[in-house]
Amino acid sequence: MAEPRRPRIISSRPGLTPDPAGRGPAANARPTSAKVSVEPVPAEDAAAQAPAPGLPERAGTSGGHADEQANASRTAGTTLSGARAGAPGEGSTRPGSTGASGPKADSTKPSRSKPSGSKLSGSKRGGAPVPGNRGGAGGTPAGEPGARVLAFPEPAHKRRRRRAWLGVAGVAVVLAVVMGLALFSPVLAVKHVTFVGNKLVAGKTLQAAVAPLLGRPLPQVTQGDLDALLAAVPQIKASHLEARPPSTLVVHVVERVPVALLKDGKGWIQVDQDGVPLGRVADQSKVPLPQIDGGTAATGGSTFRAITAVLATLPKSVLGKLASASAKSPDAVELQMVDGKTVVWGNASDMELKAQVLEALVTAPAPVPVAGKPAPPPVRVYDVSAPRHPVTR
Repeated sequence: MAEPRRPRIISSRPGLTPDPAGRGPAANARPTSAKVSVEPVPAEDAAAQAPAPGLPERAGTSGGHADEQANASRTAGTTLSGARAGAPGEGSTRPGSTGASGPKADSTKPSRSKPSGSKLSGSKRGGAPVPGNRGGAGGTPAGEPGARVLAFPEPAHKRRRRRAWLGVAGVAVVLAVVMGLALFSPVLAVKHVTFVGNKLVAGKTLQAAVAPLLGRPLPQVTQGDLDALLAAVPQIKASHLEARPPSTLVVHVVERVPVALLKDGKGWIQVDQDGVPLGRVADQSKVPLPQIDGGTAATGGSTFRAITAVLATLPKSVLGKLASASAKSPDAVELQMVDGKTVVWGNASDMELKAQVLEALVTAPAPVPVAGKPAPPPVRVYDVSAPRHPVTR
C-alpha cells in the first residue's frame, strides 16, 4: 500500500509583522488550501535572546526586540508533518546564565521551552496525540509520519467462491450420510426374492440357491453375487437383478432351452444348444425332442455343435415332429421325422431361411388327387439345402 500523503505546514517568512503576543511572524501565516494546516514556528530559547547583564545593548536596536526578530528569522521555514512543536502559550521560562554563576534572565520577557514531541500533522494542540498515531513502543516511532492500516472488504468473487465450496462440502456430507444409511441400514434388508421367467426350474430350487442374500441390504447385493449363486442351477443361462425398496429383490432369469436328448445308460438327458445337461428324462415319449446319435460322448465336437445349432433354429411346430438328428460332417446335417420322412439340411448357411421354408413344406396340405389321373406320390424327402430352390420327392 502506498505511503499516505503528508500534509504541508507553511510558516510565514521573516520580516513580516511580528506577533503582538511575541510569538514571532508565524502567527501571520495563512493556509493556502483546506488540506494545509498552519502552525506557529517556535522561536529560540528566551535565554539565548536575552542580553547578558552588565553588557550594553548594541546601537541601532530597540532593546531586545531586534535580537528576537533576528532569532525568529533564523528559525523561520517550512516544517513537515512529524516535526515537534510546543503549544502556543504553554511555554515556561527557563533560567539562563552567561556563565557558571550568572544572574537569572529577565522573567518578564517571553520565552519558549523546547517542543514536547507531539506531532503537528493529525494531532491536537497542547501535546495530546491523536489515537492511532501514538509514538513509542508498539506504535509509530516519534518523528515519523503516522500511518493507519485500513481493512478493505473481501472481494466479491472470493466470497462467492467460499460460498460455493461450502455448498459443495455440505452436499457431500449429506450424500455421505445417505449412502451410509443405505449401505448399512437394516431397514433396506432383503426379505423377499421373486423370480420371473422360470419354467424348467421349480421356484423352491431357485429360492434355496439365493438364500444367502436374505438379510443383506439391497444396495450391497450385486449382479456378480447373484450370478455366483445361480451358477449351481444349470438350467439358468442368464439373470438380471432388480431391486424394489424397501426389502424386495426381483430376479429375471433366462433359462436354457433343451433342443435334444442324449442316450445315457438306461435314461435320457436333456441338453441345450451348448450341450449343457438340463436334467434327466426317464421316458423319451413324454418329451417332444429329437435324439442325437452318439450319446453323451458326442458332446463337444464340431459335428455336435452343428446339429444342436440346427435344432435351436427350428420352430417348435417342426421340432416336435422330429425323431432324431444326425450328421456325417458339419456340412451334412440330416433330420429324421416321426412319420419316417427325411430332411436334408446341409451346412449351417441360411439357417433362418431354411427353417422358414421347412416349416412351410411340413405344414402344407397334401395334394388333392385329380380324377382320371394317377395320385401323386407321397413326399418322403424335404431338401432345403438350397432354400431358394427347395425340392420335395
